[in-house]
Amino acid sequence: MPMIDRRLLLACAAAIIAVPAVAQAPSELKIIAPAGPGGGWDTAARSIQQVLTGAGLAKSVQVQNVTGAGGTVGLAQFINGSKGDASQLIVNGITMVGAILTNKAPVSLDQVTPLVRLTGDPLVIVVPENSPHKTLKDVAAAIKADPSRFIWAGGSAGGADHILAALATKAAGSDPGKLNYVAFSGGGEALAAMLGGRVTAGVSGYGEFESQIKAGKLRAIALSSGKRLEGVDVPTLKELGMDVEVVNWRAVMAAPGISAQQRQELTAVFDKMVKSKEWTELLKVRGWDDYYLAGEPFAAFLKEEQVRVADVLRSIGLVK
Repeated sequence: MPMIDRRLLLACAAAIIAVPAVAQAPSELKIIAPAGPGGGWDTAARSIQQVLTGAGLAKSVQVQNVTGAGGTVGLAQFINGSKGDASQLIVNGITMVGAILTNKAPVSLDQVTPLVRLTGDPLVIVVPENSPHKTLKDVAAAIKADPSRFIWAGGSAGGADHILAALATKAAGSDPGKLNYVAFSGGGEALAAMLGGRVTAGVSGYGEFESQIKAGKLRAIALSSGKRLEGVDVPTLKELGMDVEVVNWRAVMAAPGISAQQRQELTAVFDKMVKSKEWTELLKVRGWDDYYLAGEPFAAFLKEEQVRVADVLRSIGLVK
């Protein structure tokens, strides 16, 4: 072999050896859904599982349900059992932010690694079809006149529904500390309370009440999102002059103690996921808004949201 060829071959071999292996996120992932099967967090976790494996972005994704205390039991298990393990993730959202405070949880979101915010569900304020309150102006006037007689129905105490009711009460010019809010375990119970005349208004995700709204049994007053839902003729609170916006967002957190590189690798996986055809189609099927935010911008949003939720819960006496 001529000397120049031998040198060229050796140089190429050395270059190949010198090139570092391309780092990749773990191909086998485990996601904790900190609630029971069928709920919002479980549905989000299993949707992620479906798309990551279906799009070939992960070899396998295991979902584990851990119930209790607004997600804080699952959060504690995750924090205590996943340190430094980039293959473990947890789904969470605004409800967990409130639950940590109201349950005086021994753990916090400051102990995990913020990864990505994925979806946002707009909430809707509804009243029964025979309600005297036809518009947001009517609702605001009734709240201002006597907030204790305006009875709200919604989900868990300190959750997104409760937060919206408190902010709407404040925006109506009333004391949120006098808010009369009844927490129900599911939209079905809240619906029964409204149709039975036991409460004045209800709050939930639009999808929860959609069939009753279309059937004319409930009247949609306003959405809590920053923009209207596509194909839905319901105005937003801001459109109607009430400066309130609440989105029931869902996100994914990574384990405490992972490296900056591991965080980037995991984020890259979700960047690809949200751009996939499979994810886009799933958003339409689920009726979810794309609310994607990753990395440090999401971490900054999370800090702001924790402050906002704490302020609201303090104003209604759930947190001191």
